[in-house]
Amino acid sequence: MTVESTAARTPRRTSGGKRAGGKAAGTKAAKTAASKTAAKNAKPGEPELVQLLTPEGERVEHPDYAIELSADELRGLYRDMVMTRQFDAEAIALQRQGELGLWPSLLGQEAAQIGSGRATKDDDYVFPTYREHGVAWCRGVDPSKLLGMFRGVNNGGWDPNTNNFQLYTIVIGSQALHATGYAMGITKDGADSAVVAYFGDGASSQGDVMEGFNFAAVYNAPVVFFCQNNQWAISESNEKQFRVPLFQRAEGFGFPGVRVDGNDVLAVLAVTRAALERARRGEGPMLIEAFTYRMGAHTTSDDPTKYRQDEERAAWEAKDPILRLRRYLLAEKMADEAFFADLETESEAFGKQVREAVRAMEDPDMMAIFENVYADGSALVDEERAQFAAYQASFATESISGSAAGAHGEGK
Repeated sequence: MTVESTAARTPRRTSGGKRAGGKAAGTKAAKTAASKTAAKNAKPGEPELVQLLTPEGERVEHPDYAIELSADELRGLYRDMVMTRQFDAEAIALQRQGELGLWPSLLGQEAAQIGSGRATKDDDYVFPTYREHGVAWCRGVDPSKLLGMFRGVNNGGWDPNTNNFQLYTIVIGSQALHATGYAMGITKDGADSAVVAYFGDGASSQGDVMEGFNFAAVYNAPVVFFCQNNQWAISESNEKQFRVPLFQRAEGFGFPGVRVDGNDVLAVLAVTRAALERARRGEGPMLIEAFTYRMGAHTTSDDPTKYRQDEERAAWEAKDPILRLRRYLLAEKMADEAFFADLETESEAFGKQVREAVRAMEDPDMMAIFENVYADGSALVDEERAQFAAYQASFATESISGSAAGAHGEGK
């Protein structure tokens, strides 16, 4: 069973509206309001972040990033975030019920993922980590394929080239190198598309990411490095990872960096769209730091209550990305209660579809693990396959022997 049809109802990318890059023609008052709002929401001593929608749901302008979206497009972004959160909640519940081996939640990061995902074009290529469920939704990947991987019934489950969305990367930070290499390749091919590499604040401490930065800068690769700074690399806070804001690292490698409010889907969309257009014009890489927060655990095997305070989460819940867009839609009369009620019904039906899809998945062939290890085969793998087959067969032999012994005993 597949849930692909539900995801496919949402267009791959948001269309229309003004280009997000360049100088905005906002008024002086609007620029001042944006500056004050950004300053208010930044931590003391930290730089301002790009923000177009405040936590209270007020629309503000930014002098460098402008965006205009229709009511339909805004409602579409809201639907994307709601459906993604519903999917994430179902996955957590399924793991708790023993249906999945593990699940990395994106709770709280919906705006960072939907905003950036909707900024991409069909011919752009995305290299995710293992938490980009919202980006996968935007790229049209069947959600059940994501769950199949964490259920252990497939090795990724989707063809990366069908949606230009690479398989999830569990190795921390390696996708920065993969994305850079791919971007260098499409440049040689003469393509005018761009690449996005996702990683977290924890991965920023990996050497792979720094190497990716350097190669991208030297070869002017059309890649956007998108860091979701959710404040915690498992149990390590930002204070224990780095001493300067992450986006400032880009300057040391020779390309621009920007910090955006990662809970503001409009700002993320505008900034990412501008960065991608810059890359397509041949102006090289850019680093986006989406300043957000991981509301839940790192994965379902983690207990965040052991290393962070409830007050911290409560402060970020007030900046919830879905709630702020809902407030804006209601204030501007772009959506009514009927819209939200219909969407709730749709999301609940989607959740049921997800549950049914997971429980209908067949167990994999245990011997399939040896397939596709080497393109031309391997004597060692053949030997290991034979050993494992004999090991599996031994259970059947023991079962038969046990049944025979039981029958013999009953006959006495």
